[in-house]
Amino acid sequence: MPQMIDKAGLQVAEPLVRFVEERALAGVGIEPTAFWSGLAALYAKFAPENAALLARRDELQAKIDAWHEARRGQPIDNARYQSFLRELGYLVEEPAPFEVAPQNVDAEVATMAGPQLVVPVLNARFVLNAANARWGSLYDALYGTDAIPGPAAGKGYDPARGAQVIAWSKAFLDEAVPLANGRWADLSNPDSGIALRDPSQYIGQRDGGAVRLFRHNGLHIEVVFDRSHNIGKDDPAGIADIILESALTTIVDLEDSIAAVDAEDKVEAYSNWLGLMRGDLEASFDKGGRTVTRALDADRVYAGPDGREIVLPGRSMLFVRNVGHLMTTPAVSLAGGGEAPEGILDGVITSLVGLHDLKGLGRFRNSRQGSIYIVKPKMHGPEEAAFANRLFDAIEDLLGLERHTLKIGVMDEERRTSANLAATIAAVKDRIVFINTGFLDRTGDEIHTSMRAGPMVRKGEMKSADWIKAYEDRNVQIGLACGLSGKAQIGKGMWAAPDRMADMLEQKVGHPNSGASTAWVPSPTAATLHATHYHRVDVFARQAERKAEAVAPLDKLLTVPVAVGRNFQPEEIREELDNNAQGILGYVVRWVDQGVGCSKVPDIFDVGLMEDRATLRISSQHVANWLLHGVTTADEVDAALDRMAIKVDQQNEGDAAYQPLAGRRDQSLAFQAARALVFEGVEQPNGYTEPLLHAYRAKVKAG
Repeated sequence: MPQMIDKAGLQVAEPLVRFVEERALAGVGIEPTAFWSGLAALYAKFAPENAALLARRDELQAKIDAWHEARRGQPIDNARYQSFLRELGYLVEEPAPFEVAPQNVDAEVATMAGPQLVVPVLNARFVLNAANARWGSLYDALYGTDAIPGPAAGKGYDPARGAQVIAWSKAFLDEAVPLANGRWADLSNPDSGIALRDPSQYIGQRDGGAVRLFRHNGLHIEVVFDRSHNIGKDDPAGIADIILESALTTIVDLEDSIAAVDAEDKVEAYSNWLGLMRGDLEASFDKGGRTVTRALDADRVYAGPDGREIVLPGRSMLFVRNVGHLMTTPAVSLAGGGEAPEGILDGVITSLVGLHDLKGLGRFRNSRQGSIYIVKPKMHGPEEAAFANRLFDAIEDLLGLERHTLKIGVMDEERRTSANLAATIAAVKDRIVFINTGFLDRTGDEIHTSMRAGPMVRKGEMKSADWIKAYEDRNVQIGLACGLSGKAQIGKGMWAAPDRMADMLEQKVGHPNSGASTAWVPSPTAATLHATHYHRVDVFARQAERKAEAVAPLDKLLTVPVAVGRNFQPEEIREELDNNAQGILGYVVRWVDQGVGCSKVPDIFDVGLMEDRATLRISSQHVANWLLHGVTTADEVDAALDRMAIKVDQQNEGDAAYQPLAGRRDQSLAFQAARALVFEGVEQPNGYTEPLLHAYRAKVKAG
């Protein structure tokens, strides 16, 4: 345990004190004494409120549980159910029509549409890759994935594969930047000029015309001409590459994708965020026997048609995702005793770090409009959003910021939030810049909220449950009704299979078609490929069309996905248990033993999927629900865990740091954590996995 130092009555871990006083406060014009006394006052005011909100969650859940218990075995009468939820205060009155009014919002967030990355802050290399994914090679993205049929032949460059890539890419240009006459495949003499059907699409050039810049649907495209290049030398026009503006925004994540359980972890997370804001974050690694150092990319400078300089950002616009209201941190102890709410600490420290950007203390600028973008997850309804709004007011006062400098992203992933979305948005209407949907966390909360309503349908059937379409539709419809278009992002969830880019290209166009101005992708490569969807769909035109729609009814959203009158067959139960057990073990073993919060984890069919705590929440809650209602037994669950421990061990046999699970139930803390997530799942607050994961990870670190 680190030494704790008294700061204005708070006990603060020594590594955090050093980080704040030596690095985070450097140059921002705030004295350490003033900062610590301000933080202490802020905790004195908001920690009790935070605790009261968590108690309110528990109170609501207990009453919902009792309501379902009293009607065990009966069909749910939706009208009575909604009436009950209104009496509880779970459902609130819809606000009068209003429009959000955030000020000083950067174009990437307000008026542009494109992909969004989410990256774990503790992995500096990944963070830098994501920040630099603002621009990506379409040729590389196509060549190295299954986005087009067939693999490359041999170890070197495969001309046949290259020809496929070039043909696909030039056909894309024909759609996005059509020539006045002919096709891009027929272009042979670009030096004499490139006549476009719409000349206004030409924006400028750099490197003496070797790179030409075009724009379509608000996104930029570079065409690189180089007849000395390995690709360009055989191209009729000398085109060596096509570079797409890709990840417009990136969420630097301190929450679901990392394992941060103590002061040491928190300081590392805050340090990487500071490195991004100051522009000096670097990561070195071995690549083919040589050391490669990665840093942030510079801006891109062009000469416009009139000779004027045009500067475009070289990096994604960065959000930072704080933790929610639930967890506390051992990095700070309150004056009255007990760990401090972690979300409050995140809000203060990530905003303090953001001051370095606002004051121009680094190499680059993140927000050219002077805003700090914070995503706040796991809020339950308007009451908790209003709390976050007041907290952000207080942080602004502590740091000397103008009101609403801190912008908020609201993750519409809890049932009470999606059922009261308009009221939730209204609670933060002057600082909101982002809403999104997330199937997995929303499903986990759906299961836990209705835990005692009956056994849930199988996990795979959730995707076609009545509430899902209503949820996805309402998110866009309510966002548009509240005036988010042109002012804030409306987002959709992750494509979880990073190796299945052909499927992503086919399916994920549905996100911009839904009117969402951004959607999550699992890698920079996926961002470049997903960017093509925003050229094929004019998102803001779709938003204008969808704004006329009526909001999907609440009845559908609140239809509980119970398996009414269904007798699950033994083979169905075994399949479901194996699927869930494999996913739980495969994720938890990395989290608990290695501190890896998000990674590509093979599923039961050996397909690599990006997993984080949201996927764990739904799997563990689903098994807990079936146990509660007698669909399965404790012995069957344990047998599934034992079977899948062997499978997970086999899937990880190439990892030198991996600690086996099979046959080590009493020795493996990871196995014990996985088992606890299921057998203690009903009692976990809102079904969240963090309390148990943190407890077991702390044991591993202590041991």
